[in-house]
Amino acid sequence: MENVFTLILAGITLITGIIWLIKHFKLEKNRRIKNTTLLAQTINDLNNHDQTKIMKKLTNWIEVGSSIFPTLLLVFFIRSFIYEPFQIPSSSMMPTLLVGDFILVKKYAYSIKNPITKKTLFNISNPKRGDIIVFKYPIIPKINYIKRIIGLPGDRVTYDLINKHITIEYSSKDYQHFNKKINITYNNIQSNDIVQLFNYDRFNKVHNYFYHIPLKNNIPKHGIRLYKNKETLNNLSHDILIIPGKQDTILDYYQEFDQPLGTWVVPKGNYFVMGDNRDNSADSRYWGFVSEKNIIGKATIVWMSFEKQEGEWPIGIRFHHIGIIH
Repeated sequence: MENVFTLILAGITLITGIIWLIKHFKLEKNRRIKNTTLLAQTINDLNNHDQTKIMKKLTNWIEVGSSIFPTLLLVFFIRSFIYEPFQIPSSSMMPTLLVGDFILVKKYAYSIKNPITKKTLFNISNPKRGDIIVFKYPIIPKINYIKRIIGLPGDRVTYDLINKHITIEYSSKDYQHFNKKINITYNNIQSNDIVQLFNYDRFNKVHNYFYHIPLKNNIPKHGIRLYKNKETLNNLSHDILIIPGKQDTILDYYQEFDQPLGTWVVPKGNYFVMGDNRDNSADSRYWGFVSEKNIIGKATIVWMSFEKQEGEWPIGIRFHHIGIIH
């Protein structure tokens, strides 16, 4: 979908650019001439009144096209190479990002890519552990996902199903001897005001909703209060959400050759990503790695935040949630 929009925007920009060039380099010299050679060949049987009407309409279209070209060119340049807006559609990155958040993604954070072919033109920097990235979903590339980078190329990532902690080992020499560990700490686990409500529709399909309910209040039927834990990864701290007592279905995990379930070795040019809402996130644990070529950019700021649930209309604005993303 993103690439289709880019192609449409590029096409409109190109058309208006051609009109702008025609207006400034050709018609400026001839706009006082009522009949050009081309016009005379096609409408020489029209009277002067009809010619005037056609020329007026043509001039109006040219004026409109040429006037919007600079704006379209600026939008195309900014969207393709600098920043692109995205909307958060799901709860997988709670509590860092919420449904209804509108974010800006820095397109040049890691590389500059051809906006049409997505081929990397040149690299700027490498993604880091803890970065929140927007990328093309490896299974269905036309869908955009947003997750946090946990493992870099060469890392061995292990997820503990019991305490829901991550272990990262790496080696500076090869992918076989993992003799170093990344310092990851967890602390301040506590119940918080986020409640996950499970609702069953008439087709017996489960829908998840998340509400802020004070700790002193009782939670509704089919609801469960989530726990919040502070995860510190390479001196970068962020909150994660977990469901007490819930364990992943480990048989659904993506399994690598020669690796036990729950352990992954990140291949060269790929990254291991996870959602901050750990028990409500379809991420690298289930479908594997994110290729560097599929990374769109780094999420940097929430510029608008609407109070809403998935698939529902907004009911307000969360001004307190607008700001830089960590």
